[in-house]
Amino acid sequence: MSGAENSPEDVFDVDRIRRLVELMEDHDLREVDLRQAEHRIRLRRGSDPIITGPAIHSMQQPVPMPAPTPAAPAPTPAASEAAKEDDEHITLIKSPMVGTFYARPNPNADNFIGLGDIIEPETTVCIIEAMKVFNEIPAETRGKIVAILVDDEEPVDFGRPLFKVDTRS
Repeated sequence: MSGAENSPEDVFDVDRIRRLVELMEDHDLREVDLRQAEHRIRLRRGSDPIITGPAIHSMQQPVPMPAPTPAAPAPTPAASEAAKEDDEHITLIKSPMVGTFYARPNPNADNFIGLGDIIEPETTVCIIEAMKVFNEIPAETRGKIVAILVDDEEPVDFGRPLFKVDTRS
């Protein structure tokens, strides 16, 4: 067998990739990430990132399916009304572009903002690097940061929520 031919254990074997795609479709998986020595292949469907488990080491092993999550109890009418009221005051700051999220201006600096910080529309909340250009992202809203939805140096897609802001503050 010459070096140009694919061995049955080759991560980049076309038949293996086709089987992985079929497996992803059959089990509604959005991402598979395989590593073999110094080689790696990542297959991703759609644009929503997901948290993945350990890499699959052999095609002969069955793919473990996650245990079903118990259903949350139905909210009471009072709790439902309170949640609706809270949601009315929550604004999402979304990524205006595809790139890498940076929470601070440089590795030695503090984060631009943190949980509980009060922001103004002109407040810089993060940097998104796209094609080696570092773009400062303004809040474009006024309020209190109640959630940071991405980690520093995480890749983000256009429209991905980055922060939740309570506009009542």
